[in-house]
Amino acid sequence: MPHTAVLLAAASEDQGPGSTLRVVLLVSLVGAALLAWFLLRGYRNHDDND
Repeated sequence: MPHTAVLLAAASEDQGPGSTLRVVLLVSLVGAALLAWFLLRGYRNHDDND
């Protein structure tokens, strides 16, 4: 995945904690969205579960 290489390159640059914090924030937001999707998909109303 080219996105992973870009994120790792941004995190490994010697510019202080700014780029690393950006990567951590992005990964945590994506993880939170995936977790919310995984948890909330069980609450969908199906017609076959009467």
